[in-house]
Amino acid sequence: MSATQQITPELQRWIVEQATSGQSPEAVIKAMQDSGWSAQVAEQALEDTLRDHLAESDLARTLPPKMRVPEPLSDDGSLSIVLAPAPADEVRQVRVLSSLMNPRVVVFGGLLSAAECDDLIALARPRLARSETVESRTGGSQVNETRTSEGMFFSREENPLCARIERRIAELLAWPVNHGEGLQILRYRTGAEYKPHYDYFDLEQPGTPALLARGGQRVASLVMYLKTPQRGGATVFPDVQFNVAPVKGNAVFFSYDRPHPMTRSLHGSAPVLEGEKWVATKWLRERRFE
Repeated sequence: MSATQQITPELQRWIVEQATSGQSPEAVIKAMQDSGWSAQVAEQALEDTLRDHLAESDLARTLPPKMRVPEPLSDDGSLSIVLAPAPADEVRQVRVLSSLMNPRVVVFGGLLSAAECDDLIALARPRLARSETVESRTGGSQVNETRTSEGMFFSREENPLCARIERRIAELLAWPVNHGEGLQILRYRTGAEYKPHYDYFDLEQPGTPALLARGGQRVASLVMYLKTPQRGGATVFPDVQFNVAPVKGNAVFFSYDRPHPMTRSLHGSAPVLEGEKWVATKWLRERRFE
């Protein structure tokens, strides 16, 4: 067999299966030769495959454990999701505009009505202050130059509008209402941005245990757009060069099944170039958030 033949993923899986079942390297190489591989190619394939497998195994041993995350879609290829009416709500058909698997990102159309967007802004406006970021070293929060928006938090189900939206989110994402933080409302004026960051809590920081005590790790985020700027303001995912336009009523969901950069959930808010952008953010926890 030609030494230039491709080493396929199927062959690599077979090599790993043989090695982990106790077959000696000599036996694996002989089986490959019996199938037509030259000794040189067989030896190289065995060496490369097992080296990569051991590296992946070492990485797996150092990673935080994988967590269950919200998943809004079935695997039936649906292009929309019909949400049953909750109290004071109506049947809503949410469109699936885009879906990525790695990182897990889903863009929704029409999650909020125009009136709901306007009403959230009106309720939040009197309570706006300079946005802060979570301070993992202490478990508190502080103003950070990487985040130049203004914002405020509603308590979970603080008012009928928040309660209705939170029930809708719970149905869309198949995740209990009480596993979510309250809605955060943000206003980005012209020039405001939020540089790329992760939403999960860094396990290496001393303040993280206090953050985790309230509901465990964050496992997913939902960003809902309340006002569309004239230019700029996209939600960006730098690891995959994917940008989501901040269109009023739409939303972007993304999950991260462990607090590690391998989730490729790095994201940020690009600077608003003209006008204002308003968003409502919902963070989902792994258990009941207190």
